[in-house]
Amino acid sequence: MTRTLILIRHTKSDWGDAGLSDHDRPLNERGQLSAPRIGHWLARTGHTPDMAMISSARRTQETWAGIAGQLENPPDPIISHGLYNAAPADLLTAIRSAEDAKTLAIVAHNPGIGSLAWSLCAMPPDHPKFGLYPTGATLALSFREAWAEVAPGRGRVLDFVVPRELPDPD
Repeated sequence: MTRTLILIRHTKSDWGDAGLSDHDRPLNERGQLSAPRIGHWLARTGHTPDMAMISSARRTQETWAGIAGQLENPPDPIISHGLYNAAPADLLTAIRSAEDAKTLAIVAHNPGIGSLAWSLCAMPPDHPKFGLYPTGATLALSFREAWAEVAPGRGRVLDFVVPRELPDPD
């Protein structure tokens, strides 16, 4: 069975309240508009997750809520503090734990999510923003192996997009 992995960096967050911890920062207006664009794109391209693992940070949960609102049957998110500012190895461990999912979405943070995206690609996408993995960057990869066997260099790129390239949902 082919599996699809969707790696999503949270959308743009708000830095306006210096009293908030990094973990508690919400999305700013641009981030709130970008998340539904990603969800609409995922639905339109058929990259609809049946499992979603989300960092416990407020901005990643708000990103997932915006995405999920555009999906027909979004999965309930699995919220994990271990994904908050996780290193690529920790993100890979989480991916390898997804036993039953056909399409898995991970919403997390840079630099971990971008580094993992780069390492998993057999051949990275030819996109000028891929190396930066900006806020809202979304990569869809396919794997032939079971989640427990996912390894660097084995993912075939299906799609890569950043929210600024996407139209607002209808």
